This record gives sequence, C-alpha cells and structure tokens, in this order.
Amino acid sequence: MSFETMDISNEIKKAVLEMGFEEPTLIQKKGIPLIMDGFDVIGQSHTGTGKTAAFAIPMLEKIDKHLKKPQVLILCPTRELSVQVSNEFRKIAKYMQDVKIIPVYGGEPINRQIMALRKGTQIVVGTPGRTLDHIRRKTLKLDHIHTIILDEADEMLKMGFREEIEFILDKIDENRQTILFSATMPQSILDITKTYQKDPKLIRIKSKSITTATVKQAYCEVKERHKTEALCRITDIYNPKRCIVFCNTKSKVNTVTDELHFRGYNAEKIHGDLKQELRLSVLNKFNRGVVNLLVATDVAARGLDIQEVDLIINYDVPEKEDYYVHRIGRSGRAGKSGRSITLVSRMEKRRLRNIEYYINKRIDKKKIPTMDQVNAKKTEAFFDQVSKVIETSDLEKHYKLVDHMVNKGYDLEKIAAALLKITFELNEKTDHIDINDTEKEKNSRRFSREPRGKKDTRDMTRLYINVGKNHKAMPRDILGAIAGESGIEGRHIGSIDMYEKFSFVEVLSPYVKTVLSKLDQKRIKGRKVTIEKANTRKK
Repeated sequence: MSFETMDISNEIKKAVLEMGFEEPTLIQKKGIPLIMDGFDVIGQSHTGTGKTAAFAIPMLEKIDKHLKKPQVLILCPTRELSVQVSNEFRKIAKYMQDVKIIPVYGGEPINRQIMALRKGTQIVVGTPGRTLDHIRRKTLKLDHIHTIILDEADEMLKMGFREEIEFILDKIDENRQTILFSATMPQSILDITKTYQKDPKLIRIKSKSITTATVKQAYCEVKERHKTEALCRITDIYNPKRCIVFCNTKSKVNTVTDELHFRGYNAEKIHGDLKQELRLSVLNKFNRGVVNLLVATDVAARGLDIQEVDLIINYDVPEKEDYYVHRIGRSGRAGKSGRSITLVSRMEKRRLRNIEYYINKRIDKKKIPTMDQVNAKKTEAFFDQVSKVIETSDLEKHYKLVDHMVNKGYDLEKIAAALLKITFELNEKTDHIDINDTEKEKNSRRFSREPRGKKDTRDMTRLYINVGKNHKAMPRDILGAIAGESGIEGRHIGSIDMYEKFSFVEVLSPYVKTVLSKLDQKRIKGRKVTIEKANTRKK
C-alpha cells in the first residue's frame, strides 16, 4: 500500500506526497484504517515512527469543514509538541479549504488563544493544563468533540497531568472516539485505557532494536573537564548542518553554551526556563540554519519541530535509558542517515552499559579527533573555499593588491605563505594534547575553565576578584576584562572559579603585576573591580 493507492481525499494525498512521503510507515498502515473506521486505538511506538500522520490523516478526513466548532481535541505533554503537531496538521491540510487548527499552551497570553478560539476552529491541540483552563473559562466548548487523542500519554502522566486528563475525558461525550499513543505501557496507562476506552485495538510496533538503524551510534571516553574540548573537536571534524548537544540540566546547558560562545562557535540554547517566545525564536533560527549548534535539555528530545539533524552529541549520558532513545531519535529521520556520539566520563560508564542493555545493542567506542586531524580538516575546508572563490568570484581588485606587494619586492609564494600563516595563526597556537588518554593527568589552558585538582605545571598565581555570579558575570567577562585591560594573551590566563559574590582566577606569574595595576578599579558588568593576590586576603 502507498499513499497514492490509499483511500484518502485528493487534497490530503497531494499534500502528503508533496511532503516527500510515498510509502506509509507501519503504524500508519495499521492505524489509519482503524481510526477511519471509528475504533478506539492504543498505539505503542517510539519517536520517529510517523504516529502524528497516523492520526492526523484520518482526523482531517472525518471533520466537518463547514462546522466551525472544535471537533477533535489532541492533548500533548509539552508546548513544543503541541506546536509541532499543529504544524503537521497544517501541512497535511494544506490543500483543504476552511480547516483551522489552533494550539493552546502555557507560556503564551491566554487572551490571544481565546480570540483565536472565538473565530472558530475544528481541531484544538493543547497541553492538559492550558486546555483545562480554557474549558473552565468556557472558551473551549466540548459539545461537538467526537475524538480525543492523547499523544505521548506516558510523558503526560510522568509530568503529573493524570488529574487534568481524567477531568477532560469525563467532560467529553462518552460516545467519543478515544485514541492513545505511548512509547511505553506502564500500569497508569493501562488504567486509563480500561476506564476511558471501549474495546480498543492495540497497535504495537516492535523492532529488534529500539533505536533506529539510520543513526550511527558511538561513544567517546573523556574526562569531565575535557568534554567541551571534545565537543568542539567532534563538531569541527563532522561539520554538521545541524547538531543538537544534550545536557542533563539547565545549568549545564547554560555553561556549555557560554563555553562555546567563548570559543567562537555559533550556538543557541533551549531549556524549560526560557520564555516560550524565545524558545520558538531559537528553534526557528536553528531550522533556518542561522545557527547550527543547539544546546538543550531533554525538553528538546521530544516534540520539537526540528528538521534534518545530522549529528546528536550527548554531552552528558542521560540518567534514564529511554531519554537516550528519544535524544538520538532527533537524527536519522525520514529514512535519512544520522549520527550520535555520547561523551562518557568514568563516572558515567555504568549508565552507558544500562543504555546498551536497554536498547539491546552494543555502542561502538571511538577516539576523540586529535588536533592534527582537526587542523587537517580545517585546512582541507579552507582550500575548498579558496578553490570556490577562484572559480566563481571577480578578483580584479585583489589582483591590484597582490601587484602592489610584488612591486615592493615580495615574490608570490612568500605573499601566499604569509596570508596562510595569518589565516592559520590560531591553529598554530593550539596545544596538541591527547584528551583520549584518560589514565594520565594532562592539564592545559584549553581545559582550564573548571577547577583543577592538581597544580598547573606552569608558574601560576591565584588572584581574588570581587565579581561573581550574583553580579551576572560569566567566566568570559572576567577573561575578556583581564585580556583587554592588561593586553596579555588568553593562553596566559588559567582557571576561573566563580562563586556567588567573588571569583578566583589564575594568571601566569610574570604577568600578575600588570594585571593588578591595569584591572584595579575598572568595571566588570558595571561593578568596580577590586583585585589582589588570593593569599593576601584577610580571614
């Protein structure tokens, strides 16, 4: 069976084919006919199986386009998934006239949603909390609802929405059609199916491996303090079009994003503390390719409308095995190949073994790229860029500059070599340290943004500075102030340990006098600086 031969309207068929789908996935083949026939359905499937289209296509077939009242209600665990499901519906309904889909979720002014609902809609997609809010305000009326869909029901229950879900289900006509999709089937899900579904048809999508075969999985063993360096080398080697970096906590997302900015990478972050407008703006930039690195908590593992992610990096090994599946499921979608690399510290090895047992698959170990490999890759990319410029650009005015240098007595080879030296100066200063060696202590300025357990082999002096986290300062602010005011290079500055009201920073001893004189009484984040040797402070 193909979408061409499927018994669906020509408008839907045209939109689906335009989206690049020819053959329905297994859950679509099994689910669409059952849902079209009005059966209650339980769909057990993991991320990336095409379940949204499995219920979107039959729902769009069943609605009365001329009735401007809510007829289908879809509950989702997060605002991001609500937006994604709404967008998927709109794509499939592209050629259908008079069909309206409205998402409702927290984090957005409710008045805007109320106005949209008053204008009329057939399909409402929402989070349980905000949906219940609209029901209580009577801005969402359930009189014409004939189908309710619980998408990622297990996640909604994990998030504590059981009471809201049951309240909503109790308010809808008992003759409704109830459809439930869930990656897992805990007892709480079974309780809901027994209470609120009538003779449901079970669709279970099984596979030998939980993870998709289109994602090439690997892990790298690395010390915790070297993870950002490893992350940078990996992205430099693979040069992904879009890469998501997953961290376990919001604070780690903030730290890693700051470190990437400090190193000059174009990265954005997303986690639960960011306002909804900002999160959607970040996703938009990521999808458009304005930024290619997205650092995220697991809020981004499920339900985000993210296209063509070719690399997933687990900066932290996830604490729950199913989170790993959802994370790497962001890559390798729609039959395209993807890649995931997990950075594993010694303390995280047990978690990795648990994941391997859970997915019934051995994850390959690989070494982190060396700086020689990274520089070779950058050099190759540079020469590709040069070749492209030679072949496609007008270089007339640049010839004149070259002629000017030749007239001064320099030959062309020396001019080219000098320009290359300037271009690769940063790489020439790079410390070539083997971060694959997890047995020996190897410290370097490149990995010194965290406290070190052993004294640096260089002669460093620790300085106290009266600026800390409470002053909204970051390590890069302190580093920039020291380098900018004193004129010393960043490689002469060591670890920066930040506390709430003050910080400690290591500076190569010969430069201490200069730093103390140049930075004292200057301002960082608007605060007048007091700086002195750490061991001179009075108890």
